[in-house]
Amino acid sequence: MADERQTEAEPAIELVGLRRVYGERAALEGVSLETPVGSSLVVLGPNGAGKTTLLRILATLLRPTEGEVRVLGCKLPDEAWKLRGKIGYLGHEPLLYRDLSGRENLRFHARLHGITGAAAEARIEELLEAVKLAHRGDERTYEFSAGMRQRLAICRCVLHEPELLLLDEPDSNLDIEGREIARTLLGPGLGHTRVVVTHDPERHLPDADQVLRLEVDEPAAVS
Repeated sequence: MADERQTEAEPAIELVGLRRVYGERAALEGVSLETPVGSSLVVLGPNGAGKTTLLRILATLLRPTEGEVRVLGCKLPDEAWKLRGKIGYLGHEPLLYRDLSGRENLRFHARLHGITGAAAEARIEELLEAVKLAHRGDERTYEFSAGMRQRLAICRCVLHEPELLLLDEPDSNLDIEGREIARTLLGPGLGHTRVVVTHDPERHLPDADQVLRLEVDEPAAVS
C-alpha cells in the first residue's frame, strides 16, 4: 500500500490568494505562501488581523471565501475528510468535556482516531506523565485549573501523533514549568510541521523557519 503521509517534495501548506469574509468585512485578504514539511510557521499580527481565522481554515473548521488551500496534499474544503486525522489543533478553548476525567477525555479522543485497547492506555499514560498530570488524571476536568486544562489539551492535541500542529497561543495559562513541558511535546525538531499563532514573538520567533505577518485590512507579508 502506498504511504499516504506527505512527501518532503510537496509543501505541507500551500495558500494562493486566500480570502475569508464575514459579512462585509474581510478577515483575511490575499494570503499566499508555501510552508515546507517539518518547518515552523509563526503567525503574527494584531487582534482582528485573521490569525485564528487562518488556523481554523487550515483545521478544516472554516471554509475559505476565495483562493486555493492545500494542506498535506489535500485540497480544502473538498478533501477535508482526508486531512482531519493528520491534524492536531490547539485553540483558545481546550475542547475538553468538563464532566469527564482527564483520562476519560483522552480515551474519548483516542477512540475518535481509532486508537483503542492497550495502545491507547499506554499512550494516554505516557502523555499524562509527560505533562505531570498522571496523579490527577481521574479527576473531572472542571476541578482543574486553567493551566492544568491547557496541559491536558496539549495531550489531546498530540495523542494521535499528527503530522501538522496548529497552535493558537500554545503558552496560554501556562507557568514557566508548563511552558517547558509544552515545548517537549509541541516544539520544533520533532518531525511535524507547525503553525504557531502568538502574541509573544520573543518566545517563538527563534524557532521560526517562516513568519507570516497579518495586518488588519492589508495583504499578508511572508518572510
